[in-house]
Amino acid sequence: MSITPIEHPVTHVPIEFDPVDIQREAAMFYGLFLRGHSPEQLKRDIEIPKTTFDKWLTHPHYDGDFRENVKRIYYFRKQVLAVFEELVDAERIKARLQ
Repeated sequence: MSITPIEHPVTHVPIEFDPVDIQREAAMFYGLFLRGHSPEQLKRDIEIPKTTFDKWLTHPHYDGDFRENVKRIYYFRKQVLAVFEELVDAERIKARLQ
């Protein structure tokens, strides 16, 4: 099992995620999509808005540990979103070919 590192743009420290965790989370949202939920709404549910992320990082009452956890969650969700979008695109292509 390999771990997918990504470069953290704020600190330039690699953040590593287990690809299985990313796929599992994306699969949960994909299952909701297959049951008729709007892909646009699911994307909004997955994604943490950049303004919210920036607010969490700059709020004076949040400590360094909280901020590091926020960074991990933010970049994890970005990867989940990318996998989810790939799954939805593949399903749409499959539906067009049938």
